[in-house]
Amino acid sequence: MNKPKMLIALGALPLLVLSACGDTESEETAAEVEGIDEPVEEVETDIEDENKSDDELESDEENDNSDEDVEEEPEELEPQYTWNQEAGIFESIGDAQSEAVLLTIDDAPDNHAVEMAEILHNLDVSAIFFVNGHFLTTEEQEEELLQIIDYGHAIGNHTMGHPDLQTLSEEEQYEEIVGLNDVIEDISGERPDFFRAPFGLNTDYTRELAKDEEMLLMNWTYGYDWESDYLEAEPLADVMVNTELLRNGANLLMHDREWTKDALEDIVLGIEEKGYRFIHPDEIALEDE
Repeated sequence: MNKPKMLIALGALPLLVLSACGDTESEETAAEVEGIDEPVEEVETDIEDENKSDDELESDEENDNSDEDVEEEPEELEPQYTWNQEAGIFESIGDAQSEAVLLTIDDAPDNHAVEMAEILHNLDVSAIFFVNGHFLTTEEQEEELLQIIDYGHAIGNHTMGHPDLQTLSEEEQYEEIVGLNDVIEDISGERPDFFRAPFGLNTDYTRELAKDEEMLLMNWTYGYDWESDYLEAEPLADVMVNTELLRNGANLLMHDREWTKDALEDIVLGIEEKGYRFIHPDEIALEDE
């Protein structure tokens, strides 16, 4: 049955607006009012909707917008690679592509980590950013950590102050490692899944701590951006792409440095041209899996 419609003339009289969540339709009409050239508008409103309470109308609006509020959950990646610490490479699981490498960025967030995170994001590559606690002492630096995460990268533990862990007592090692995990969790809400010792120098106790903290301990396969011959973007990109150490499962070490940032895109594109894909951190099997 058709619902009755109420017509409201707008023109010479003061403007009256009646709102409702029901559909409104315009019927063809044109009328002239003496002394006024503009046509009279007729507004239809649904009497049934007009009689609804404010709560009912608000509920209708929420239902109409419910689909817009639903965000799709990101797809969870299955483990595709395991880290072989002794060999210093990743090994593929099952049918995973063996021609694959991982990018890691150490000593973040110093001066260029967020830019590097954005560059990699634009290239559809995810990396592990191994962070130090002495770069997380201000609100700005904490925000930078969150930006790195927002760009789709994983966070790893690289100790509070970047010491040689082999020179420290067990209590000091604990503070360097677990203390940083606490800081990262306070900022991001999550504890890191990965640990890398400064200079790659571990102890039996750091290995035990990493396991207790459910972190995968990893060193790297190769890196060059701290050597004097590679402190500029062009030679660094060349050696990272063309070194004989680039092979299946390589773990590439880089740092939060200006020349590394400038070389980053060429490194990624050059390695992809050689037929490699980049391992997403979520594709790495952790020790407890």
